[in-house]
Amino acid sequence: MTGSRGPVLSEQAWLEATRAFIQETICPTDQEPDVHLTQLVIDCVKRIWCSQERNQGFALPLNYSFASVQKLRSHHQPCCSHLSWSSSAYEAWAQEAESSGNPLPQEQLLLLGTLTDLSQDSEQESRDGSLFVRDNTGILGCELLGLDLSWLGHLFLFPSWSYLPPAKWDSSGEGHLELWDAPVPVFPLSVSPEPLTPLPVLYPRMASQVLGHRSKLRNAQSNLAGKLVRLSPLVRSQQKTYFILSLGEPTSAAGQAVGQVPIIVQVPAQLVWHRALRPGEDYVLTELRVSRIHGHRYRVWTTTPASNLVLLNPECVRELELGLELEGALEAEPKPFPAPSNSQAGKGQKGLSQDSLLLHYKGTVTGVLNEPAGLYELDRQLELCLAYQQFQGLRRVMRPGVSLELRDVHLLQLLGGGTERPVLAPCLHGAVLLRAFSCQKPGAQSSHQVHGAPLYEQLIWKHQLGLPLYLWASRALVELACKLCPHMLRHGQFLQHSSPAHPSLGLQLLAPALNDLAPPGSARRNVHSEILEEPHRCPLQKYVRLQTPCSFPTLDALAAEGQQKAWASFDPKALLPLPEAAYLTSCQLNQRLAWSWFCIRPSAFCPAQVLVGVLVASSRKGYLCLRDQSGALPCLLLAQDSQPVTDSRLIGCLVRAERFQLVVERNVKSNFPSWKELGVADFIQKQKARVYIQIFLADCLILPVPRSAPHSVTSPASAQMEPSCLEQPPEGQSRLFVLSHKETLMKLNFCASSRASTEVLKPTFSFQVSGVWLGGTQRKMGTGWGPPEPLKEENRDQKVLLLFRGSSVRWFAFLHPGQVYRLVAPPSTPMLFEAEGASCVSRRPLELAAGGSCLTVQDEWTLEPESSQDVPEALSLQRALPESSLPSLLSGNFTDSLVSFSAEILSRTVCGPLLGRCWTKPGSARAPRRCVKLTVALGTAHCEFPPHLDVYMEEPHLPVPLGLLPGARVHFSRLEKRVSRSHNVYCCFQSSTHVQVLSFPPETTVSVPLPHIYLAELHGGRAPLRATASCHVVSVFSLELQWVCAHCSSVCLQGRCTRQDPSCPTQTSVSQASIRLLVEDGTAEAMVTCKNHHVTEALGLCPSEWTSLLESARGPGRVALQFTRPGAHLESSAEKIGPLTLFLRALCTSPAVLRPVELSFELERRPCNIGPLEPPRLQRFQCGELPVLTRLNPRLRLTCLSIREPQLPGPLGARASPC
Repeated sequence: MTGSRGPVLSEQAWLEATRAFIQETICPTDQEPDVHLTQLVIDCVKRIWCSQERNQGFALPLNYSFASVQKLRSHHQPCCSHLSWSSSAYEAWAQEAESSGNPLPQEQLLLLGTLTDLSQDSEQESRDGSLFVRDNTGILGCELLGLDLSWLGHLFLFPSWSYLPPAKWDSSGEGHLELWDAPVPVFPLSVSPEPLTPLPVLYPRMASQVLGHRSKLRNAQSNLAGKLVRLSPLVRSQQKTYFILSLGEPTSAAGQAVGQVPIIVQVPAQLVWHRALRPGEDYVLTELRVSRIHGHRYRVWTTTPASNLVLLNPECVRELELGLELEGALEAEPKPFPAPSNSQAGKGQKGLSQDSLLLHYKGTVTGVLNEPAGLYELDRQLELCLAYQQFQGLRRVMRPGVSLELRDVHLLQLLGGGTERPVLAPCLHGAVLLRAFSCQKPGAQSSHQVHGAPLYEQLIWKHQLGLPLYLWASRALVELACKLCPHMLRHGQFLQHSSPAHPSLGLQLLAPALNDLAPPGSARRNVHSEILEEPHRCPLQKYVRLQTPCSFPTLDALAAEGQQKAWASFDPKALLPLPEAAYLTSCQLNQRLAWSWFCIRPSAFCPAQVLVGVLVASSRKGYLCLRDQSGALPCLLLAQDSQPVTDSRLIGCLVRAERFQLVVERNVKSNFPSWKELGVADFIQKQKARVYIQIFLADCLILPVPRSAPHSVTSPASAQMEPSCLEQPPEGQSRLFVLSHKETLMKLNFCASSRASTEVLKPTFSFQVSGVWLGGTQRKMGTGWGPPEPLKEENRDQKVLLLFRGSSVRWFAFLHPGQVYRLVAPPSTPMLFEAEGASCVSRRPLELAAGGSCLTVQDEWTLEPESSQDVPEALSLQRALPESSLPSLLSGNFTDSLVSFSAEILSRTVCGPLLGRCWTKPGSARAPRRCVKLTVALGTAHCEFPPHLDVYMEEPHLPVPLGLLPGARVHFSRLEKRVSRSHNVYCCFQSSTHVQVLSFPPETTVSVPLPHIYLAELHGGRAPLRATASCHVVSVFSLELQWVCAHCSSVCLQGRCTRQDPSCPTQTSVSQASIRLLVEDGTAEAMVTCKNHHVTEALGLCPSEWTSLLESARGPGRVALQFTRPGAHLESSAEKIGPLTLFLRALCTSPAVLRPVELSFELERRPCNIGPLEPPRLQRFQCGELPVLTRLNPRLRLTCLSIREPQLPGPLGARASPC
């Protein structure tokens, strides 16, 4: 069957085909051909065909052919057929269909079948209110706009209909029919005769009073008549299907008091009444009885199997006459079901809650927002939510173009939570009536529009979500499904119905937010109360505007927003504030701006961001990543403070985190000439950011992904993100080992493959670990491991070196010293882990000098963490991180130049290479060598003032590992210790170095004031590196003012560079200054070096005086004064002593400089045990007439941090400024 017109048959051939079709699909198989039936069908076709204008003079539609139910069910494309339409009606329909852009294709087909509400033959209990079209070939569900109950069980010709194949979400795999026009009966329908005597009936006012009175009428069956004022949807509860209708006073009795009475219809054969009832019509229901609903305080009328539904004819009924005594008693009874009041228009509850409006509405569906969640668009202005009804039967016809009538529907406005438009939502008290089918084909459904209907039902019926929260939750599930499906998870797996045995991943991701806003234990919906009670109460009656609790951005969007915030906050003037920046050369400026970092926490976003992704491991970089559909984001994961993550089974798990740190490391290449141009963005040549996440495992919700998840996320070809360890080989061999040391991850040259020539080398990330085997090889036995095989004496406590390269680099983030692991390999090679076994590369083990073996870990091997408590051999091994003692770290003993220690990072800067300036020719494309300096505070125990140390990283150890940020605590293992020419100890990264992050930078930093000490305390062994002292400036040793080229640091005369090098691109000059002071506080003396802006503090000059002084030095370019000893003459760098030199001499010997000060300082040389100690010196003092000779400690060497005037009591405490 195709969408094109078939060949036009002759009339005789068409009649023969019709007879054959009727005999095959309509007549019983064991009977002779029914000529009368065939003629009746042909007459029906003729009557319909000739009634419209486009018959083109033919008595029969020869271009139409009959289609059986079986033939329609095999049709995989939607279609429609309109035999009864006139030319004008067809043209209007075709124009409307074409304007929609996706019309139903038309077929020339005739449909003949029996209309029934039985899904199976003679199965009364199988009736659930559905309609079907049946013939000998099968049965097909259908939807009908207006049902006459007399049509059931009769043979019809359907003149106008459409067929839609099963939707993707329909697990039954059955399509359905949409019957546009009234069917034409093949046989004349019998008409029910009028009753001989008027039927006694109760009207709603009296019938509602009977329910509350103990009379004989309660036990008898009665007839009720009235106007249908309310119709509930079909409700399926406790394995029973029913609906409730309410009758009011009929139209003819409008002048009487208004009342209504509810009637429950739950007999299976009567559920089809729901399709025939029309609000506003007058009906009579016969043979009703009174019953009590379990758990409800009122009695209601219910139908019996003998009940019938007929239209009310006032001439055929009479009101049941009650006795005067009984009628008086009924009048005295209170009305259990009062007339409905407009409770929705009353005042709302105190606070922020609002009342919804109850109204009727007719509209057209213009869009499908979320079909499984029951969300649609009406008239392009409103949203429609059908989730608070059981709308499964209506779901298959809902698509753009469908016309609906909504009765007693709630209107909610200003819901918040991301919902912008007003929402119409019917509860069980209202009804959704189908008024017209759509002429459009169903749109292509994405996977998240197919799955999840049972999960959305759970949100309503089990978790009792209000409408604002439900709308947010449905959008959040769509966001999450788009983030994770289909490459990370399957849609059906993510949106599956949640049960204790198989919890839904989507619901688990939403649970923390839902538990805060809708805690478990909320009042459950009472179906009967929601439908029957007045005033009406339901979950849609009251609502509170929702503040969006959180969002689930894609990782790519989160990284992009983080970068946007980081670069928006990048301000060179803020990173290099004045006056410090004014004295920096161009090279110093650009190095200080080369690296900075920006940390963003979820509270910085509005709404708060929740991190969701699948944890994967990268074999390209060696770190962990969170991944979703948009991409991967590097992740640094810690179990808790000082505890690394060792469980490799986390790979492939779903991670949700509300608390995390989004770190953006900003790398800037700039060429600012001086501090004056810091506000000009054109001098920034290149910007690059590295974005990653820092997160504690305790702040994460870890959800294992079932094995049925698609493996595209775990395939090695997928962006080098390696597979989950949830699936282990069914058989294999393994061996335990404890890891002693892990080396750094770096690129080394290896053969591209084992078949390649040894000359073909390729830089590949690799690393190696050293450890000790624990016991022998173990074989897989069932679900566990068998006992270890016995070892020879020489193989016990054997050391092992494991080489990881290629795909096995994914284990780098899980391997940490002191931990016990199980190395698992397939049973391909015997004695794989033994000294005599085969190696993975050369097929022979590489013997080490210490008697160990070397093993290359293959891609298919896996690592499993083991508890050391379960391995007795591991308890005796040292598992703590190695720490070098402080004396050995700061001493000149180089018998062991590799040191290990824990420290807190104080600062991180980019600097020049350690081996001096790397000179490049002007215009050379070769990038200069990079070097990163970390200044750390050693984390030594029982040390109030930990010493500081510089750690340098150069190529090939760059880029810097994740997490090395100021404020973080890290452990360095096997750094190379070196000593500078000034006898300062520093360390450098080597190939054997390993760094492990112990804790992240704190969220808040507390500024601790410097300790106030006496200078003599600095001679002790536990002196602080930085402190404050109250002292007196005794004398000035030297003073230097100079102007240097901002590019090459050469001296500038009259503002021009003296180097005269064409490679110097600028003539910008910057000033520099330094002064050396001798201070004492009565306990010790110190030589203090002040530089740049601290010089003006030492000289006691105001900013304008200091600026004039620097401008006076611009002409000579350099002015240097050297005072040989206190009180002696000066030595000047100038050929002639000019006024500037004389002024500086007078200033340096004046009380304005030689004064009491509050000095903040740091040690010029960090404490160490290297280099010769200056011996104490003898100095003569004059004490009155007696000379005194005493031994003094060597002078301290300090660097000035700031100089302030001392706070003296009284009015002398404030020194007047001369400016």
